[in-house]
Amino acid sequence: MATKRTASRTRPTPARKSAAKRGSAKSAKRSAQTTAKRSAKTTAKRAPTRARKTAPLGEYNAKRDFTRTAEPAGKVPKPRTRTLHFVIQKHAASHLHYDFRLELDGVMKSWAVPKGPSLDPSVRRLAMEVEDHPIAYNTFEGTIPQGEYGGGTVMLWDRGTYEAADDGGPAALRSGYEKGELRFVMHGKRLRGGFVLARLRRPGRPQWLLIKRRDGYADPERDVTAEETTSITTNRTMDQIAEGRRVWHSNR
Repeated sequence: MATKRTASRTRPTPARKSAAKRGSAKSAKRSAQTTAKRSAKTTAKRAPTRARKTAPLGEYNAKRDFTRTAEPAGKVPKPRTRTLHFVIQKHAASHLHYDFRLELDGVMKSWAVPKGPSLDPSVRRLAMEVEDHPIAYNTFEGTIPQGEYGGGTVMLWDRGTYEAADDGGPAALRSGYEKGELRFVMHGKRLRGGFVLARLRRPGRPQWLLIKRRDGYADPERDVTAEETTSITTNRTMDQIAEGRRVWHSNR
């Protein structure tokens, strides 16, 4: 009799079997939900990188009708040298600003800087990231008709080469861009020395701060945008460029 009682205690009852099944089902459901969340986060993190690789200059091209515009088409050229270039274009569109462009991975990473760059390390200039531009855009100086995308006068304010601040090459620049802290050294006619682009944690389109680093080229006493008001290639003022014949047409 004692043996039979012991056996009955160890044998699962129907109620216990049902509870065990429910517990197992809940555990499986929680595991599936956790896996789905992790997969979604991984996909969200990787999506921007895939988009850049599969559709370089996609946003630039989408804003322009190349049957009507003389602007260069958004094509990524084959790499020729390890030298990277930058260009800064003074742009009198709906609001005057400076287009700050850095070459990286076959395109020009671009920011609109409303007040332009500063040589004072204590000054933080807002830099709003815009769509990547083609490298061929680096030579443009002229006028885009009012009412069209980017309508206004464009001046080549400065250009030259640049490099990673730590001599890490394009890999260091790429990593800094992804992390939101891009440190580099500029070799231009008007801008030289170290600069930092630091991304702000704000919703919407990425916003950054452009900051001059403390080095031999820093000069808190100079207002470089007020001093330098002519093109580095043609020596024309904005008014003289606006009166010229070179006009680009674009389509929203």
